[in-house]
Amino acid sequence: MDRLADANSLVELLGDWTTAGGPLYRKLAGAVARSIEVGDLPAGERLPSERDLAKLLTVSRATVVAAYDELRGKGLVDSVRGSGTRVSARPRLNGTGADGRVPGGRATSIFQRLVDGPGSIISLALAVEPAAPELLAAYRDLADGELADLMADVGYHPRGYPPLRHAVSEHYTAAGLPTDPDQVLVTTGAQQVIGLVAQMYLRPGCTVVVESPSWPGCLDVFRAAGARLVGVPLDDEGVRPDRLATVFAEERPVLTYLMPTFHNPTGTLMSASRRRRVAELAARFNVPVLEDNAYSGFHGGDAPAPPIGAYARGNAEILTVGSMAKGVWGGLRIGWVRGPAAIVDRLARYKVRADLGSPVLDQALSARLLPRLNEIAAARGEVLRARLEHLQALLAENLPQWRWRSPDGGSALWVALPGTSAQIFAQVALRHGVEVVPGSATDPSGAHDDHIRLPFTFRTDTITELVRRLARAWADLQRHGPVTDTNKPVI
Repeated sequence: MDRLADANSLVELLGDWTTAGGPLYRKLAGAVARSIEVGDLPAGERLPSERDLAKLLTVSRATVVAAYDELRGKGLVDSVRGSGTRVSARPRLNGTGADGRVPGGRATSIFQRLVDGPGSIISLALAVEPAAPELLAAYRDLADGELADLMADVGYHPRGYPPLRHAVSEHYTAAGLPTDPDQVLVTTGAQQVIGLVAQMYLRPGCTVVVESPSWPGCLDVFRAAGARLVGVPLDDEGVRPDRLATVFAEERPVLTYLMPTFHNPTGTLMSASRRRRVAELAARFNVPVLEDNAYSGFHGGDAPAPPIGAYARGNAEILTVGSMAKGVWGGLRIGWVRGPAAIVDRLARYKVRADLGSPVLDQALSARLLPRLNEIAAARGEVLRARLEHLQALLAENLPQWRWRSPDGGSALWVALPGTSAQIFAQVALRHGVEVVPGSATDPSGAHDDHIRLPFTFRTDTITELVRRLARAWADLQRHGPVTDTNKPVI
C-alpha cells in the first residue's frame, strides 16, 4: 500500500475542489476524476473509505458515497466487497513519470496553485509580493548601460555571470562570511540549489535531517531522491542542538537542511550561539549542512547573525543559499549557493547539465540590485510590519482562541488551532473562499496538524477580508461540523 492509499494524500491532490460548480458530491467526483485522468491516481490505486474521506473533507458520508457512485457510473473506479474502491484500469493521459505517476508529494497543492494561478479564492499557499520598485529603475539602467555589451556576449555562464558572482562574494564578506567568487555558483532560484544538492548528495535509502516543521517543497525534493527524512524540533533560538546531536550520532545522515534566518514557517531567527553550535556539530559528526537563507521579509528586531558557514571549522561542509526572489521579486528567478570551492565546482557540473546556465539578463539585473538588497528588504519590511500588526489585531478580535508567537521576522504567522485538525479546517475554509495549507505538510512525520501558516504579505484590505472568511469558517466548523449535500438523496 503506497502513499496515496490514505485519505490525507488524496485530500492534498483534490486542491480547491469545492470552488467548482454543481452539487457537492459532483464537485468531489469531478476532482477525483481529474486526478485519475492525469495519472495522479494510477490504475489499481485503492481509494480511502467513505468514512475516512468524509471526516477529512468535513462532508457527510452520503456525499462521498454519492461521489464514488458517480465515478463507478463513469467506469473510473470499481468496488469489490472486502477490497474497497479502486481506480479501474483504463488509458491515461501522457506525461506521467517513469513509474506511471505524475510526481507529487506533500507540497502538491502548493505547486498546483502556482500552475493554476490565484483564482477567486484567497490562497495561503504562497507568501508573495509584487516587485520592489527598485527593479524598474534597474531595468532602465541596464538598458541604457551594459545591455549592448551583454548581447554581444555568447550568453553562456554555467557558473554564473562573473559580476554577479563577485557581488555575491562581497555580499557575504560584508555579512561576516569571507567569500571568493570561485566559492559561488549562480542558480535559477534557490529551489534549484536544493535540487542540485539532492542530486549530488542523496541516494535511495539515505537519511536527511530537517527542521520540524520545514518547507514542504524542499521536503518533497529530498523524498523524490529516495531519502528518509528525520525531523528535529525548534525552540526560540532555532533548531535544538541537543536533539540535533542525538540524531547525528544515531542516524548518520548524509545531509542536514536548515533555515536559520526567519525560518519558514515559524519565523524564528537562529541566534549566533546556536549557529556556532550547529557548525561545531557538523564538523564533529562530519555531516554537510545546507543552510537556506533565501527567506526574508519583516524584520522584528535583532539583525541576523552571520551565516552558519561563518562559524565553519575544520572539515565542516556548509553550503549557504541565497536568492533575489523574496527580497526583490518572485519573478526574478536568480539564486546562488556559497560553499567550499571544490564542492561548488562539483555542483556546477550538475548545474550545467540541467540548463547550461541561468538567464544572463536577470543575472545582470541582480548584480545591480544585490548591493542594495538589505536596503530594499528593510523598506519592504516596514510595509510588512504594518500588515503584521493589522493581522494580529484582527485575529485577536475575531479568533481569540487561536494562538501564535509573534515572529522574529519573515512574512507569515505560524498559528495553532486549538483542538482542531488543520486538515479538516482546510476543507471548511475552502468553502469560505480560503485555501489553507495544513501544518502536517510541513512535518516529515505528519505532525503539526493543529497548525496553519498565515502569510501577511497581502494588502490590508485583503487581510481584513481574509480574517473575516477565516472567522466564518471557524464558526461554521464549531457549529456544524461535516456538511451534508442536500442535492443528493442520502444513501
